[in-house]
Amino acid sequence: MSGPQAPAAVVEDTPLRRRVTVRGVVQGVGFRPYVYGLATELALVGHVTNTPEGVVVEVEGTASAVARFCDRIAGQAPPLARVESVDHREMSPVGGTAFTILASRADGPARTLVSPDSATCADCLAELADPADRRYRHPFVNCTHCGPRFTIVTGVPYDRANTTMADFAMCPACAQEYADPADRRFHAQPVACPACGPRLRLLVAQGSEVRSVDGAASVVEARALLTQGAILAVKGLGGYHLVCDATNQAVVTLLRRRKARGDKPFAVMARTADEVRHLVRLRPEERSLLEDRARPVVLMRRRQHPSHAAGDPRPAEAVSPGSPDLGVMLPYTPLHHLLLGLPGDEEGPRLLVMTSGNVSGEPIVTDDTEALERLAHLADAWLTHDRPIHVPCDDSVVRVCDGEPLVIRRSRGYAPLPVSLPLPVRPALAVGGDLKNAFSLGTGRQAWLSAHIGDMDDVGTQRALQRAVAQLESITGVRPQTLVSDRHPGYRSAQWADRNAAGRPVVRVQHHHAHIAAAMAEHGLDGTRPVVGVAFDGTGHGDDGAVWGGEFLLTDYDRFTRFGHLAYVPLPGGDAAVRRPYRMALVHLRAAGIDWSEDLACTAACPPDELRLLERQLERGLNCVPTSSMGRLFDAVSSLAGVCHRAGYEAQAAVELEGAALRAPAEDTTAYAFALHASEENGGGIVRADPTPVLAAIVGDLRAGVEPAMVAARFHRGVTGLVHRTCVRARERHGLDTVALTGGVFANTLLSSACAATLREDGFTVLRHHLVPPNDGGLALGQLMVAARAAPTD
Repeated sequence: MSGPQAPAAVVEDTPLRRRVTVRGVVQGVGFRPYVYGLATELALVGHVTNTPEGVVVEVEGTASAVARFCDRIAGQAPPLARVESVDHREMSPVGGTAFTILASRADGPARTLVSPDSATCADCLAELADPADRRYRHPFVNCTHCGPRFTIVTGVPYDRANTTMADFAMCPACAQEYADPADRRFHAQPVACPACGPRLRLLVAQGSEVRSVDGAASVVEARALLTQGAILAVKGLGGYHLVCDATNQAVVTLLRRRKARGDKPFAVMARTADEVRHLVRLRPEERSLLEDRARPVVLMRRRQHPSHAAGDPRPAEAVSPGSPDLGVMLPYTPLHHLLLGLPGDEEGPRLLVMTSGNVSGEPIVTDDTEALERLAHLADAWLTHDRPIHVPCDDSVVRVCDGEPLVIRRSRGYAPLPVSLPLPVRPALAVGGDLKNAFSLGTGRQAWLSAHIGDMDDVGTQRALQRAVAQLESITGVRPQTLVSDRHPGYRSAQWADRNAAGRPVVRVQHHHAHIAAAMAEHGLDGTRPVVGVAFDGTGHGDDGAVWGGEFLLTDYDRFTRFGHLAYVPLPGGDAAVRRPYRMALVHLRAAGIDWSEDLACTAACPPDELRLLERQLERGLNCVPTSSMGRLFDAVSSLAGVCHRAGYEAQAAVELEGAALRAPAEDTTAYAFALHASEENGGGIVRADPTPVLAAIVGDLRAGVEPAMVAARFHRGVTGLVHRTCVRARERHGLDTVALTGGVFANTLLSSACAATLREDGFTVLRHHLVPPNDGGLALGQLMVAARAAPTD
């Protein structure tokens, strides 16, 4: 037996050297220190360094030790790391006496991933609250497991010199931690302490003067100002927030007026999830999202009859008027924890309104000088600091639908993590849409999605898009050969793509095709078999020049066929009809042949002069593009039922209609029914969904005294039935049994859940969004996939 074993022993003792390249989120997350510790534990020699393509390691030692190193490197990675691939190749042994960390290399194309910003970890929070720690109450405490990343990165590889911390020289104590492989701040690029910065400052407006308070005293006074009813502009990770005491009705109302926000709900920040469990239905899935390191705003159903024990914080009515949900987030920076109070602090606000530092419709403010100017009429004081923000990044917004996350806005905490693609794409930039703009860079089998940019009707937002594209290109190394945009000729995003094409082809993708392709892509479909795409939203440019939005499309990545749609009605005055849902109610009544009786709430809501003008406008067809929008039908029913007649923010009427439906008694199961007709389009092959019976039933119910909540619930069930019946027809005719539910209307979890359940009970496979929003914030992903299969055109 000894003979055969001897060669194995010789092989084991023979030195082996291997070069290992690790790609993914592996810079700025403590990966090099982790590699150092693993290699040292296994008695390996060699080195590790950051490069633009990832972390590159060379290890040398016994064959078994090198094999164990390669087996463990991905599976035991630090908590913020995300390993996409590990490649290794044999090298000739060179010997050595130690394992070292080399200086980063900047050669070669960027291929590594930058980590999103991450909430303060438990170890840093313990230091923040420990009077004996040198970082006690330091607003910028962080380590390799937490803190700013994406918003401070100016280039790759991820080193301090390539961040906005470059101008902050480390003090001797921080430098010692940074250089100590046993310390969790070993090569933590944003490492800082009170001795070396950054530094906090409070600026308080006093007439024409501004008073300055520095250091720890700035937080103490800021908390006092919040308690007294002031509005503060607070500099965060990705921009300024406007902050006030969420329990103070007067100050929340004042903030709403100053910000020109209408009735759009505010999000609140609470110390812990338990602080809001008396206000919302806090299920384990919501708690998990709230406490996740991404720290998004989580939309949760408000309790209809919340109980309040003594001392429980209660938000003012002005925080979220008319909405069935309350948006809540937990602190994600040390400064947030200080503002809400550490153990032993004097009592201060326990719920804070945290809203983007801007006037509604404008991009979030990140520059300090700009904050003093643009937020002067909004804030009473500025809590700022001297660490620059390189990348604007709004808070992400997520909700739970059927136990799974549904992303409403994908931004801080998630951007710029890529989405894996089911098919390779050539290097391309997809610019998204005009509302909730987010763009995407794609190459190979990865798509990098930007943070939320905003609505493109503001010039500042278009400039923000320009800067964000340049920044994401620089850290991903993607050099787009093709640009992709929406087909709408008036979209500013499409015009931006045309202006910035620089001789590159621009592929234009139909709006709802992109929505469905996005759902297909995030579920890994390769497009070889079409799906039935149900795309419900407010607006999208149709191939016939109409405004589409209630669409049933048979779709793969190459093409789509329109199988069905909501019957056309005029859209009088464009945006005017969107802002005044009563106009859409009157339009739909007229199309259904129902008189504008004075007993109907929508008729009463329309001023008499406008009513006469609207009638003439419809008679003559002036400025009345046809629309099949399901979003506008939700608006119409909301006004018809007396729920919402004027919309101060996007989808307000639909949001409030969903809220009304949630209040309906469970024992009522009545559903309104749409009529399905064979359209004259395409030789009668398209299904036209006619809401006339629905509207007639609603009017009948209202006149019989049926409560608006029951009308809202019956309408939701009616739309669910429409989706099911139309998909069944598509399956009967074309043999397709996979349905993608997409578009902004499906942010409505009551509708989304009901449609998915009904379809699955009938044997359909249902695709819904989890990685990107169903609204226009997810368009760019679908645009990329369609463009990958399309022939470029100039």
